[in-house]
Amino acid sequence: METPQSVEDVKLSEKEANKRKISRDVEMDIEYLYEVVPQLSRVFQITDKIGEGTFSSVYLGEAQTSDGTREKFALKHLIPTSHPVRIAAELQCLTVAGGKENVMGVTYCFRKDHHVVIVMPYVEHQAFVDIVETLSFEEVRQYIYHLLRALKHIHEFGIIHRDIKPTNFLYNRREKKYALVDFGLAQGTPDTQIELLKVVKAQKESHGKQALIPLPPHTSTKALPAKRPCPNPRTKHSKELMELCKTPRSVFCERNLNSINPAKTPTEKTQGHVIKPTKTDDVIARKFVSTKRRPVPARAPGTNQKTKPVTLNLSLTCNCYMTDRVCNICLSRKQQVAPRAGTPGFRAPEVLTKCPDQGTAIDVWSAGVILLSLLSGRYPFFKANDDLMALTQIMTILGSRETIQAAKKFGKAVVCSRELPRLNLRILCETLRGVRHCGDDSLPAEFRASRHPADVKKAQPVGRAEKRSSVGNNGAESHAVGWDRVPDDIYDLLDKLLDVNPATRITAATALQHPVFKDLRD
Repeated sequence: METPQSVEDVKLSEKEANKRKISRDVEMDIEYLYEVVPQLSRVFQITDKIGEGTFSSVYLGEAQTSDGTREKFALKHLIPTSHPVRIAAELQCLTVAGGKENVMGVTYCFRKDHHVVIVMPYVEHQAFVDIVETLSFEEVRQYIYHLLRALKHIHEFGIIHRDIKPTNFLYNRREKKYALVDFGLAQGTPDTQIELLKVVKAQKESHGKQALIPLPPHTSTKALPAKRPCPNPRTKHSKELMELCKTPRSVFCERNLNSINPAKTPTEKTQGHVIKPTKTDDVIARKFVSTKRRPVPARAPGTNQKTKPVTLNLSLTCNCYMTDRVCNICLSRKQQVAPRAGTPGFRAPEVLTKCPDQGTAIDVWSAGVILLSLLSGRYPFFKANDDLMALTQIMTILGSRETIQAAKKFGKAVVCSRELPRLNLRILCETLRGVRHCGDDSLPAEFRASRHPADVKKAQPVGRAEKRSSVGNNGAESHAVGWDRVPDDIYDLLDKLLDVNPATRITAATALQHPVFKDLRD
């Protein structure tokens, strides 16, 4: 007679089934990669898929070097629709600035037709979400110090990473190794040393005009040498990739996703990011403009009703000012074009407000958000569905008045329905981490009512045994990992990293000279 399976056994079998299902999917992806880039099979034994993003997938592979040893590599397969210039710019960032100061380097680049695979050294690392609540304060200090070192290094080359986040800064907790990766969204400063980033900028300004850019040549499929320099991406033209360049594509221009387009207007077309109104909208707009140029006569008074003359503010140019809608005149205007690339939750205020002048300060802001997560033990800290909500969350923490004043300095007007006070960052972080035991009055009502993932996780019911083991341990654990004696210097650095004004925001180079890193500097 068979004994019935327990609930735990059923759950375990379901997990194993899901694992087998995932493995089959990974195997199919690996087979596809071998098929589209066949020369990989003569060099690498691809064993797993270790990452997947919007523009690429990353695989783990092993190769035998010329000295007979086997070495692990990370193989980044870019999506076939990636623009050749963007691929070339990413490769040049890795070859010129990579390989030192906690910045990932490149070993090889394989290409077959429109498929490109970038081979990089493999860095074993832990997922940030799994360790953010268990790191000691010293580990946090080391982490942010090495991140700032990487930012200082790439900023000296005139590289704006644009996508600084924990998943792009690999951390090997055991070996204390760090690596900044993924330059797929990188841009250049006006004085950048990366020539292809200048081309990227030119293409953005010209809305994707044709450009002929040299890219890395075919790579030999022989066994990898122990130390072989990366091929220079400027040494030879790539014919197949040149063919891809012949079709103009406006892939680098960003649309303002927060603008509201008129519904049911199939004749509308977007050219150069200018929304052309329909004939009906144009007539309405002209009528509205004409009414703005002359006063509206008052209606004749009725028998039982008196009507006051209607007065219009002639200084206004539209009828949606200070309202929750967008009028036809505003919809017919040329939309603002500014880079918005990056990950939600890590975008700086100047990115959220579509400021056209964006520099290396946006990377520093993202580093500040990471430090905020490390100090509070909350990841992700900011999580919003759109840019407007993201800006609201920033104002909830850093104050509405400060945000409005900063936006005005870089040419943007931000309107907030009510004033939000700036929070004390130490009280905020210590309260969220559980080190400071204070009442709910320490945090604003908006933050207390938020459904933060960490709050939901902590609110889940636990067993009695888990409850008994957790009682009274919080203080002892905090003392053991140093969270009971965090210096004020780290919060002073956090305040400077999260300066809402990019003009006064601290640079990575200056941040490394902060007193909190005094004993870490060489």
